[in-house]
Amino acid sequence: MQNLDAIFSPQSVGVIGASTTPGKVGHDIFANILRGNYQGTLYPVNPSARSVLSVKAYPTIIDIPDPVDLAIIILSPSLALKSVEEAIEKGVKGIVIVSAGFREVGGKGLEIENKIVSICRKAGIRVVGPNCLGVINPMPSVRLNASFSRRMPAPGNISFISQSGALCTAVLDFAADREFGFSKFISIGNKADVDELDLLRYLHDDLDTEVIMIYLEELRRGPEFIKAVKEITSGDKRPTPVLVIKSGRTRAGALAAASHTGALAGTEAVYDAIFQQAGIIRVDSIDELFDFATAFAYKNESQLGKKRRKVPSGNRVAIVTNAGGPGIVATDMTVSSGLNLAEFHEETIEVLASHLPLTANIHNPVDVIGDAAQDRYENALAAVIKDEGVDGALVILTPQSMTNALGTAQAITRIARRSYKPILCCFMGIIDVSAGVKYLQENGIPVFKFPENAAKAFGALYRYSKWLNRQHLASFSFQHDKKRASEIIENCLAAEKTNLGELEGAEFLKCYGFNVLSSHLAETEEQATDIAENISFPVAMKIVSPQILHKSDAGGIVLGVENRENVKRGFRQIVENASKYNPDAVINGVLIQKMASPGEEVILGMNRYPVFGPLLMFGLGGIWVELIQDVVFRLAPIGRNEARRMIRQIKGYKIFSGFRGRPPVDTRILEKLIVSLSDMVTNHPEIMELDINPLLVHAEGKGATVADCRLILKSSDNEKK
Repeated sequence: MQNLDAIFSPQSVGVIGASTTPGKVGHDIFANILRGNYQGTLYPVNPSARSVLSVKAYPTIIDIPDPVDLAIIILSPSLALKSVEEAIEKGVKGIVIVSAGFREVGGKGLEIENKIVSICRKAGIRVVGPNCLGVINPMPSVRLNASFSRRMPAPGNISFISQSGALCTAVLDFAADREFGFSKFISIGNKADVDELDLLRYLHDDLDTEVIMIYLEELRRGPEFIKAVKEITSGDKRPTPVLVIKSGRTRAGALAAASHTGALAGTEAVYDAIFQQAGIIRVDSIDELFDFATAFAYKNESQLGKKRRKVPSGNRVAIVTNAGGPGIVATDMTVSSGLNLAEFHEETIEVLASHLPLTANIHNPVDVIGDAAQDRYENALAAVIKDEGVDGALVILTPQSMTNALGTAQAITRIARRSYKPILCCFMGIIDVSAGVKYLQENGIPVFKFPENAAKAFGALYRYSKWLNRQHLASFSFQHDKKRASEIIENCLAAEKTNLGELEGAEFLKCYGFNVLSSHLAETEEQATDIAENISFPVAMKIVSPQILHKSDAGGIVLGVENRENVKRGFRQIVENASKYNPDAVINGVLIQKMASPGEEVILGMNRYPVFGPLLMFGLGGIWVELIQDVVFRLAPIGRNEARRMIRQIKGYKIFSGFRGRPPVDTRILEKLIVSLSDMVTNHPEIMELDINPLLVHAEGKGATVADCRLILKSSDNEKK
């Protein structure tokens, strides 16, 4: 079912709904295929016309005397359904439905769309659309522009998938202005059958495609998408970069939630997690999408004749420029893109000094001075790119009186062909540098208009290189008490208890290897003092009420209580504060808990999403979690490697490694507990939300302790939401 050759490389195409009226979609799509010099055979289908654009028309696709590989349908839903049935009878191998009025309008349209998909799947035929722009294959052997965009793009090695048809036309115009070529160009519309994952798999196998770009509005697959795309971006077979621009960056779509995790985990957190776990590079704009694609398509031909993608082995960059200002801009953007300015070896500095004038700067960034001709650029670039401490170079050229843009481009190309390290260029200006820019583009060297674009693109290359070369730790082996954990959940649900605090929550977490504190519920002051003495001072005291989920907000926590009198005083104060905070709250009592050893406060959490499943959260915890929001997300299930990446991704990671005299913390136990959390929420779909906050992580080798937790289980009310 994955073979889409009939859609992208058909030997023959039938356009059902081809029109004789210019301006109608059925006319324009047929005209675009015809005028695009399609290399196969084209048939218009129109029961009311003898011909379309002088090509003999047929009443139905069945009337065409020869085989038809691909049917393009431009008809209303009811007529489209009949045409699909006729296309199946004819024996077509693929269908593209351009027309609208299906799922997107609901009702009868959705019903017809589902029926079309059902009968096509039974027949083993793939469908693109409906409600899409169409498909384009500009490669010389095919030259198919089966879309209502008049512009046939140049052939290239980059494929583009878009969920928006309107955006496609703008992208094609943008690409033409930049002389940017495509291998395949697809608008997927409603994704009734063929979706992004199908196309990613197909394009991964397509030898004409080196980079895949996607405009995405929403996904309908979660864990399956991650697993498949991870193989595409970093597997043993042709690792292919995937760049995505996703509409909607804000968290306005976050689900209403009672947990910290739910409050922080909006829909975009889900997508960010998917992209990171799958190795997809997310971009912020169409311009950036093209910039990055240009850099990722950059390949070098080896002595054996094989082409190898140029990605840096590290983040140390050399900058060669003929103007100080752009060099400073590039330096700033290099640092902000996760890169470092390379420090040259003494030999490199000596070589630079021998070739450059005294007024030149021979340290990074190298300034060859405004009057530099191509020989200075060639000598400087050749020296820095050979330095073992340099992982790649940015070359900046501004047009000045002595500048030879074409000669410099030729020199850069000569050096780039000899080096396995990426060299990205910035030729600033338009007219004066056009010959050089064109030469670089023709020879596959990435060239940008501004230094910040080049630096960002280099940063993206480095991120992808890190993804390709990431280490793989051995997996943890756990013996979870899944049976006891299930019993706890069943008992709570049977008692209609869906908000679990520390009493039930702690017992549940113990089943998955979490270290919890000894604690007991006190309903009176006397019980509280007796429990505290048995546990041994100092103790922590916390309000227990189903209506009060955030205890700190209600003044419902007292820590470090050291004697009986203070326990009584604390009991009265906590209950009084809770009653003022929520007069309707049912106060079950006060939890008396053993004080934990000191440690760094982190939060572990989970929020469950439809389609995608459990979204895990990790970050700095305690009372500041929602204010600082130093958290990261991943979709479960995850293993040790992803857990380690989560820990190292937060901004506060330095705290864990002994920051300012603090002892290094036990990050190994953190890795274990994050994986245990993943196992827990995967094994128990009844858990809708979960917070472990704070989890106190102790010094290296000393483990971690749950200081507070909250679980929200599935109920009939949850399901309605």
